[in-house]
Amino acid sequence: DTARARPAALTLAAAPDPSSVRFPGPWHDIEWHHFDVRANGLKFHAVECDPTGSPDRQLVLLLHGYTEFWWGWRHQLQALTDTGYRAVAVDLRGYGDSDKPPRGYDGWTLAGDTNGLVRSLGHRTATLVGNADGGLVCWATATLHPRVVDRIAVVASPHPRSLRRDVLLHRVQRKAFLSGFLHNQLPRLGERRLTGHDARFVDHYFRHLSSPQWQRTTDFADTVTHNRSAMQIPYVAHSSLEYRRWAFRSQFRPDGAKFMKLMDRRLSVPVLALRGADDPYIFERPLSRSGRYAAHFTYAEIPGSGHFAHQEQPEAVTRHLLDFIKS
Repeated sequence: DTARARPAALTLAAAPDPSSVRFPGPWHDIEWHHFDVRANGLKFHAVECDPTGSPDRQLVLLLHGYTEFWWGWRHQLQALTDTGYRAVAVDLRGYGDSDKPPRGYDGWTLAGDTNGLVRSLGHRTATLVGNADGGLVCWATATLHPRVVDRIAVVASPHPRSLRRDVLLHRVQRKAFLSGFLHNQLPRLGERRLTGHDARFVDHYFRHLSSPQWQRTTDFADTVTHNRSAMQIPYVAHSSLEYRRWAFRSQFRPDGAKFMKLMDRRLSVPVLALRGADDPYIFERPLSRSGRYAAHFTYAEIPGSGHFAHQEQPEAVTRHLLDFIKS
């Protein structure tokens, strides 16, 4: 059904199989446990380090960002598990080895996915951690499904109302943020841009937004290689762009106005907002000022890091997360 709903031109002849993101390990002596979870009518691919999947431990659900998949949280998965939490990273709807429906990339549906994931994993509540688009899912889930959320931590992901305000009022943030959004609104051309030349765009994207010191490491090279391959999985490019197309186009439609109105609430759960100090994409103002939407808000910058702080400076980000969850 999914294949029939997609334009035939977006199917790649020699594309990687979705199961290619199920890395067997070991990675730094870490064995990955891959499994499927059904939530909100879809199958989601999930990964954790402990194969027992004990529901007795506090759940920390890790949600990746644009052009990525579960691999982006590889560093935090083991650290959180070793500290006694049940850390689970998932491929969001449309990514990796999760289902890729043609629709459902709006804020309500994505929040419903997370709400369903928490319950399908056998938990009543969870701490949500998200980067970029995954952070938007954290904000939306905490607002629309507050009963399943203990607290949220976001990396380079302002509250959507705060980001919209800064894009409208401040030229520097508008220039950094909108150029990619506008280009990706064009059907098919955006998909070709993402997948062309073996997804070379992913390499450019990571190099443009990350710190030079990380780019000199083998970890960076492995990250780019894995994400370039994952982007070429059939329908991933289209699905990833649908997140951004809805975020932009809904601003001019009633559904977007309704979503933003619903998001105009102050969260009662604690919120941690992290930003790489050298991030050229999301600046300090929209992220630090997201605190107006949280009763308990902590903002911190990660030195020596760009847009992917959780990968560029994983130990520093993990320390912030552990202190935040323990508190």
